[in-house]
Amino acid sequence: MKYDPSRADGAPAAPAAISAPTPPAGESTHPSSVNENAGLSVKYVDEAIRSRRSIRAYLPTPVPQATIAEILSVASRAPSGSNIQPWQTYVLTGQALKRLTSRLLDAFNDPAQRLMHQEEYAYYPREWTEPYQARRRKVGWDLYGLLGIGRADKARMHGQHARNFTFFDAPVGLLFTIDRHLEQGSWLDYGMFLQSVMVAARARGLDTCPQAAFATFHQAIAAELQLPETRMVVCGMAMGYADPAAVENGLVTERAPLDEWAHFLT
Repeated sequence: MKYDPSRADGAPAAPAAISAPTPPAGESTHPSSVNENAGLSVKYVDEAIRSRRSIRAYLPTPVPQATIAEILSVASRAPSGSNIQPWQTYVLTGQALKRLTSRLLDAFNDPAQRLMHQEEYAYYPREWTEPYQARRRKVGWDLYGLLGIGRADKARMHGQHARNFTFFDAPVGLLFTIDRHLEQGSWLDYGMFLQSVMVAARARGLDTCPQAAFATFHQAIAAELQLPETRMVVCGMAMGYADPAAVENGLVTERAPLDEWAHFLT
Protein backbone atom coordinates (compact mmCIF):
# COMPACT_ATOMS: atom_id res chain seq x y z
CA MET A 1 0.00 0.00 0.00
CA LYS A 2 1.41 3.41 -0.96
CA TYR A 3 1.10 6.08 1.69
CA ASP A 4 1.40 9.79 1.16
CA PRO A 5 3.67 11.20 3.90
CA SER A 6 2.11 14.63 3.39
CA ARG A 7 -1.24 13.36 4.71
CA ALA A 8 -1.38 14.13 8.43
CA ASP A 9 -3.97 11.42 9.02
CA GLY A 10 -1.82 8.69 7.53
CA ALA A 11 -4.61 7.62 5.17
CA PRO A 12 -3.70 5.98 1.86
CA ALA A 13 -3.21 8.25 -1.10
CA ALA A 14 -5.44 5.94 -3.16
CA PRO A 15 -7.15 2.57 -2.66
CA ALA A 16 -4.57 -0.17 -3.02
CA ALA A 17 -4.12 -3.70 -1.83
CA ILE A 18 -1.42 -4.67 0.62
CA SER A 19 0.72 -7.31 -1.06
CA ALA A 20 2.41 -9.97 1.01
CA PRO A 21 6.18 -10.30 0.46
CA THR A 22 7.52 -13.37 -1.37
CA PRO A 23 9.38 -15.63 1.09
CA PRO A 24 13.04 -16.37 0.32
CA ALA A 25 13.80 -19.73 -1.26
CA GLY A 26 13.44 -22.57 1.19
CA GLU A 27 11.08 -20.72 3.54
CA SER A 28 7.49 -21.74 4.09
CA THR A 29 4.85 -20.24 1.80
CA HIS A 30 2.07 -21.15 4.25
CA PRO A 31 -0.16 -18.09 4.83
CA SER A 32 0.65 -18.09 8.54
CA SER A 33 4.38 -17.63 8.01
CA VAL A 34 5.85 -14.19 8.67
CA ASN A 35 9.03 -12.93 7.06
CA GLU A 36 10.36 -11.24 10.17
CA ASN A 37 13.83 -10.68 8.69
CA ALA A 38 12.45 -8.31 6.07
CA GLY A 39 9.93 -6.84 8.49
CA LEU A 40 7.47 -6.30 5.66
CA SER A 41 4.69 -8.47 7.04
CA VAL A 42 4.71 -6.53 10.31
CA LYS A 43 4.62 -3.25 8.40
CA TYR A 44 1.69 -4.30 6.24
CA VAL A 45 -0.37 -5.64 9.14
CA ASP A 46 0.33 -2.54 11.24
CA GLU A 47 -0.63 -0.22 8.38
CA ALA A 48 -3.88 -2.09 7.78
CA ILE A 49 -4.79 -1.64 11.45
CA ARG A 50 -3.63 1.97 11.77
CA SER A 51 -5.28 3.13 8.56
CA ARG A 52 -8.68 1.71 9.56
CA ARG A 53 -11.10 4.53 10.21
CA SER A 54 -14.87 4.84 10.31
CA ILE A 55 -15.61 6.13 6.82
CA ARG A 56 -18.95 7.93 6.42
CA ALA A 57 -19.09 8.62 2.67
CA TYR A 58 -18.40 6.17 -0.16
CA LEU A 59 -17.94 6.04 -3.90
CA PRO A 60 -20.54 4.03 -5.84
CA THR A 61 -17.80 1.71 -7.13
CA PRO A 62 -19.03 -1.88 -6.76
CA VAL A 63 -17.11 -4.42 -4.69
CA PRO A 64 -16.91 -7.87 -6.29
CA GLN A 65 -18.76 -10.55 -4.36
CA ALA A 66 -15.65 -12.72 -4.51
CA THR A 67 -13.70 -10.03 -2.65
CA ILE A 68 -16.35 -9.79 0.07
CA ALA A 69 -16.39 -13.57 0.42
CA GLU A 70 -12.61 -13.61 0.70
CA ILE A 71 -12.67 -10.95 3.44
CA LEU A 72 -15.27 -12.85 5.44
CA SER A 73 -13.40 -16.13 5.03
CA VAL A 74 -10.18 -14.56 6.30
CA ALA A 75 -12.03 -12.94 9.22
CA SER A 76 -13.53 -16.27 10.23
CA ARG A 77 -10.10 -17.22 11.55
CA ALA A 78 -10.76 -14.82 14.46
CA PRO A 79 -10.48 -16.44 17.90
CA SER A 80 -13.60 -18.19 19.14
CA GLY A 81 -14.00 -19.89 22.51
CA SER A 82 -14.42 -23.67 22.00
CA ASN A 83 -14.60 -22.87 18.26
CA ILE A 84 -18.26 -21.79 18.61
CA GLN A 85 -17.94 -19.26 15.74
CA PRO A 86 -20.98 -17.16 16.77
CA TRP A 87 -21.03 -14.89 13.71
CA GLN A 88 -23.90 -14.94 11.21
CA THR A 89 -23.44 -12.39 8.42
CA TYR A 90 -25.85 -10.98 5.83
CA VAL A 91 -24.29 -9.26 2.82
CA LEU A 92 -26.56 -6.78 1.03
CA THR A 93 -25.91 -5.17 -2.34
CA GLY A 94 -28.05 -3.86 -5.19
CA GLN A 95 -31.81 -4.05 -4.78
CA ALA A 96 -31.62 -5.98 -1.50
CA LEU A 97 -29.63 -3.09 -0.02
CA LYS A 98 -32.09 -0.51 -1.37
CA ARG A 99 -35.09 -2.36 0.03
CA LEU A 100 -33.61 -2.51 3.53
CA THR A 101 -32.44 1.10 3.58
CA SER A 102 -35.86 2.29 2.38
CA ARG A 103 -37.61 0.38 5.18
CA LEU A 104 -35.21 1.71 7.80
CA LEU A 105 -35.45 5.30 6.63
CA ASP A 106 -39.24 5.12 6.73
CA ALA A 107 -39.04 4.02 10.36
CA PHE A 108 -36.37 6.52 11.35
CA ASN A 109 -37.92 9.55 9.66
CA ASP A 110 -41.42 8.97 11.04
CA PRO A 111 -41.52 10.13 14.70
CA ALA A 112 -44.42 7.80 15.52
CA GLN A 113 -42.67 4.78 14.03
CA ARG A 114 -39.34 5.71 15.60
CA LEU A 115 -40.85 5.55 19.08
CA MET A 116 -41.80 1.92 18.46
CA HIS A 117 -38.16 0.84 18.06
CA GLN A 118 -35.65 0.24 20.81
CA GLU A 119 -32.34 -1.59 21.00
CA GLU A 120 -32.25 -5.00 22.63
CA TYR A 121 -28.93 -4.52 24.35
CA ALA A 122 -27.11 -1.55 25.84
CA TYR A 123 -24.18 -0.69 23.61
CA TYR A 124 -23.43 2.47 25.58
CA PRO A 125 -23.55 3.00 29.35
CA ARG A 126 -26.86 4.11 30.81
CA GLU A 127 -25.03 6.86 32.70
CA TRP A 128 -21.96 8.54 31.23
CA THR A 129 -18.87 9.25 33.34
CA GLU A 130 -15.45 10.67 32.55
CA PRO A 131 -13.27 10.30 30.58
CA TYR A 132 -15.80 8.53 28.34
CA GLN A 133 -18.30 11.37 28.20
CA ALA A 134 -15.66 13.87 27.06
CA ARG A 135 -14.35 11.51 24.38
CA ARG A 136 -17.87 10.86 23.11
CA ARG A 137 -18.71 14.55 22.91
CA LYS A 138 -15.44 15.44 21.20
CA VAL A 139 -15.78 12.97 18.36
CA GLY A 140 -19.39 14.04 17.82
CA TRP A 141 -18.60 17.72 17.61
CA ASP A 142 -15.45 17.11 15.57
CA LEU A 143 -17.59 15.33 12.97
CA TYR A 144 -20.32 17.97 13.03
CA GLY A 145 -17.66 20.67 12.82
CA LEU A 146 -16.32 19.20 9.58
CA LEU A 147 -19.86 19.03 8.22
CA GLY A 148 -20.69 22.58 9.36
CA ILE A 149 -23.55 21.40 11.58
CA GLY A 150 -24.17 23.66 14.58
CA ARG A 151 -25.53 22.67 17.97
CA ALA A 152 -28.95 24.16 17.20
CA ASP A 153 -29.25 22.60 13.75
CA LYS A 154 -31.48 19.69 14.72
CA ALA A 155 -32.70 19.03 11.17
CA ARG A 156 -29.19 18.54 9.81
CA MET A 157 -28.25 16.41 12.81
CA HIS A 158 -31.22 14.20 12.05
CA GLY A 159 -30.19 14.02 8.41
CA GLN A 160 -26.65 13.00 9.28
CA HIS A 161 -27.91 10.33 11.70
CA ALA A 162 -30.23 9.06 8.97
CA ARG A 163 -27.21 8.40 6.75
CA ASN A 164 -26.40 5.48 9.01
CA PHE A 165 -29.41 3.68 7.55
CA THR A 166 -28.16 4.08 3.98
CA PHE A 167 -24.82 2.59 5.08
CA PHE A 168 -23.45 6.04 4.19
CA ASP A 169 -24.16 5.21 0.51
CA ALA A 170 -21.66 2.35 0.52
CA PRO A 171 -22.22 -0.28 -2.20
CA VAL A 172 -22.08 -3.05 0.42
CA GLY A 173 -24.05 -3.28 3.64
CA LEU A 174 -23.24 -5.98 6.17
CA LEU A 175 -25.52 -7.02 9.01
CA PHE A 176 -24.33 -9.24 11.81
CA THR A 177 -26.51 -11.40 14.03
CA ILE A 178 -25.93 -13.80 16.91
CA ASP A 179 -27.98 -16.60 18.45
CA ARG A 180 -29.81 -15.26 21.48
CA HIS A 181 -28.81 -18.05 23.85
CA LEU A 182 -25.08 -17.33 23.48
CA GLU A 183 -23.42 -15.48 26.34
CA GLN A 184 -20.99 -12.61 26.86
CA GLY A 185 -17.94 -14.60 25.79
CA SER A 186 -19.39 -15.09 22.32
CA TRP A 187 -19.92 -11.34 22.05
CA LEU A 188 -16.22 -10.88 22.81
CA ASP A 189 -15.45 -13.33 20.03
CA TYR A 190 -17.77 -11.36 17.76
CA GLY A 191 -15.81 -8.18 18.37
CA MET A 192 -12.61 -9.89 17.29
CA PHE A 193 -14.36 -11.15 14.16
CA LEU A 194 -15.60 -7.64 13.30
CA GLN A 195 -12.11 -6.20 13.72
CA SER A 196 -10.76 -8.93 11.45
CA VAL A 197 -13.33 -8.03 8.79
CA MET A 198 -12.27 -4.39 8.90
CA VAL A 199 -8.53 -5.13 8.80
CA ALA A 200 -8.93 -7.65 5.96
CA ALA A 201 -10.93 -5.01 4.06
CA ARG A 202 -8.17 -2.43 4.53
CA ALA A 203 -5.61 -4.91 3.20
CA ARG A 204 -7.62 -4.89 -0.04
CA GLY A 205 -7.91 -1.11 -0.29
CA LEU A 206 -11.45 -1.01 1.08
CA ASP A 207 -12.92 1.03 3.92
CA THR A 208 -15.61 0.28 6.48
CA CYS A 209 -17.74 1.80 9.21
CA PRO A 210 -19.07 -0.40 12.02
CA GLN A 211 -22.55 0.83 12.98
CA ALA A 212 -24.36 0.11 16.24
CA ALA A 213 -27.28 2.29 15.06
CA PHE A 214 -28.88 -0.68 13.33
CA ALA A 215 -29.50 -2.47 16.63
CA THR A 216 -32.29 -0.01 17.45
CA PHE A 217 -34.27 -1.06 14.38
CA HIS A 218 -33.80 -4.80 14.83
CA GLN A 219 -37.51 -5.47 14.26
CA ALA A 220 -37.49 -3.85 10.82
CA ILE A 221 -34.27 -5.67 9.94
CA ALA A 222 -35.64 -9.01 11.11
CA ALA A 223 -38.77 -8.52 9.01
CA GLU A 224 -36.84 -7.55 5.88
CA LEU A 225 -34.26 -10.34 6.18
CA GLN A 226 -36.77 -12.87 7.54
CA LEU A 227 -34.55 -13.61 10.52
CA PRO A 228 -35.57 -16.46 12.81
CA GLU A 229 -36.66 -15.39 16.30
CA THR A 230 -33.53 -17.01 17.71
CA ARG A 231 -31.34 -14.38 16.02
CA MET A 232 -30.38 -11.04 17.55
CA VAL A 233 -28.99 -8.11 15.55
CA VAL A 234 -25.51 -7.18 16.76
CA CYS A 235 -24.65 -4.30 14.40
CA GLY A 236 -24.23 -3.30 10.78
CA MET A 237 -21.21 -2.28 8.74
CA ALA A 238 -20.72 -0.19 5.61
CA MET A 239 -18.06 -1.39 3.17
CA GLY A 240 -16.69 0.17 0.01
CA TYR A 241 -14.20 2.71 -1.31
CA ALA A 242 -13.95 5.99 0.57
CA ASP A 243 -15.05 9.14 -1.24
CA PRO A 244 -11.89 11.31 -1.14
CA ALA A 245 -13.93 14.48 -1.74
CA ALA A 246 -16.19 14.02 1.32
CA VAL A 247 -15.18 16.34 4.16
CA GLU A 248 -16.43 13.93 6.84
CA ASN A 249 -13.81 11.43 5.76
CA GLY A 250 -11.18 13.82 7.03
CA LEU A 251 -12.13 12.95 10.61
CA VAL A 252 -9.29 11.24 12.46
CA THR A 253 -10.14 10.32 16.03
CA GLU A 254 -7.60 10.69 18.81
CA ARG A 255 -6.30 7.81 20.90
CA ALA A 256 -5.17 8.12 24.49
CA PRO A 257 -1.40 7.78 24.96
CA LEU A 258 -0.13 4.37 25.97
CA ASP A 259 0.86 5.40 29.48
CA GLU A 260 -2.78 6.26 30.30
CA TRP A 261 -4.08 2.72 29.86
CA ALA A 262 -1.23 0.21 29.56
CA HIS A 263 0.23 -1.09 32.82
CA PHE A 264 3.57 -2.88 32.59
CA LEU A 265 4.38 -4.98 35.66
CA THR A 266 7.82 -6.52 36.21
